[in-house]
Amino acid sequence: MLRVHNIKVHPPNVLNLEQISKTGGIPAEKIRAYKISRQAVDARRKNDVHMVYSVDVEAEEEQRYVSPKAALVKEQRYVPPEGRTLSKRPLVVGSGPAGLFCALMLAYGGHAPIVIERGYDVDKRRGAVQRFWETGVLDEQSNVQFGEGGAGTFSDGKLTTGIRDIRCRRVLEEFCRFGAGEEILYQAKPHIGTDRLISIVKNMRLEIERLGGVFRFGHKLVGIRQRNNRVAGAVIEQQGSTYELETEDVVLAIGHSARDTFEMLLDAGVSMEQKAFSVGVRIEHPREMIDRIQYGPAHIYYGAADYKLAAHLPEGRGVYTFCMCPGGQVVAAASERGCVVTNGMSYAARDGTNSNAAVLVGVTPEDFANGHPLAGVQLQREIEQAAFRAAGGTYRAPAQMVGTFLGQSTSNYKHTVFPTYLPGVEWCGFDAVFPSFITGALKTGILALDRKMHGFADKNAVLTGPETRSSSPVRILRDADTLQARLQGLYPCGEGAGYAGGIMSAAVDGIRVFEAILRRNEHVKRN
Repeated sequence: MLRVHNIKVHPPNVLNLEQISKTGGIPAEKIRAYKISRQAVDARRKNDVHMVYSVDVEAEEEQRYVSPKAALVKEQRYVPPEGRTLSKRPLVVGSGPAGLFCALMLAYGGHAPIVIERGYDVDKRRGAVQRFWETGVLDEQSNVQFGEGGAGTFSDGKLTTGIRDIRCRRVLEEFCRFGAGEEILYQAKPHIGTDRLISIVKNMRLEIERLGGVFRFGHKLVGIRQRNNRVAGAVIEQQGSTYELETEDVVLAIGHSARDTFEMLLDAGVSMEQKAFSVGVRIEHPREMIDRIQYGPAHIYYGAADYKLAAHLPEGRGVYTFCMCPGGQVVAAASERGCVVTNGMSYAARDGTNSNAAVLVGVTPEDFANGHPLAGVQLQREIEQAAFRAAGGTYRAPAQMVGTFLGQSTSNYKHTVFPTYLPGVEWCGFDAVFPSFITGALKTGILALDRKMHGFADKNAVLTGPETRSSSPVRILRDADTLQARLQGLYPCGEGAGYAGGIMSAAVDGIRVFEAILRRNEHVKRN
């Protein structure tokens, strides 16, 4: 197979055989078949925005046409390890990307996992989330953080990642199998959208169940049974009562907001440490404005535009944009009473009036109050509670126009950007919400980011906050080779455990833990 690189296409033209033949130097009549390997938008020059493709070609006499533009490639595929019998059914705690993919691979191998999830199934969960957004009545059991699919379900479904791992392709293929469009296999910045993710995670669950797995919603891990420094079972709570489950393998895919579970594990002697994370706000601009900034006059051909910006401030902190949601909305993402948390979300079409992104400031353990492993959690909670008080104690969120936040003149302000956050915003300052080092870095950082994308600091843009759950503030320690905690058979996994940063990397970590479970049990079998 030949991979032809750097095929440039200017919309409204579309990729065709003639372009592939010309770029790759392969006669069209010699090409038997082709498929897109990668698709990206090159928007570096606003007067020459275009699509760039890499295409895999099956051709006659392929060796003859090898060139700098057409390289021979072999398709690499992830092959899971051969199935081995586990003496007891493995327990997966959490049904976010890490837990789902670990359970899926276990089910494919015939290991019939039991999955417990403190929140509801995705259909019931969607109703609870919508009620919170409309009424401000929070369900602490099931919300944007907890429930089938994890926190990523109510996001943009972004599948970009910085990791290079053969398992990434398998993750994309599985998403396609359960309902995602095949374009995610080749897009440079693939995304699914919340509306599609809801059905995809449900389809994954149904397949795991068909293969013998079991899901128990509304069941929460509250204890670990140990014997000779090995997992012997789990204590699970359901509707106020508890029961014990015998197992030798527990996967902790608990997510970054399972604060009570962190406390339980720490009390049980599970080692964990403080971890850097980020805190900030959501910024909203008109979608069409961002589209024009990024794509210029050609924006009509490319859909909603994204961006990714970062700046290193003189005082040493980093400020950057995160989880950019083109044509999306800012959502209420609280999971504890008396706390306000924001996040961003887009549907597959990305056709909302506004585009939004998090603007985050790096926070390190040096900023925490003390050396306790959960001191970062406490900092998160203090900010979230301060936001709740500042906005009137009704889960409305503090909001401020960028110009006001930066101390600019307010004489010519126009409300051209209307906040999308529900159940609504309270126009107030952020000084009562964040520590001064956060607000100071945000002010300096927004201006620095505007120098990289002019218009970012538009005075009419809207800031809504706080965003505190971009990543876990704690890492549950595990061995680099076996992926087990000190307690054998306990597998910290995914973003909540501190080993991933998004849907893709969390899913990959879930697959790696699946492999580690089989390796451990094979070792036990031999000994």
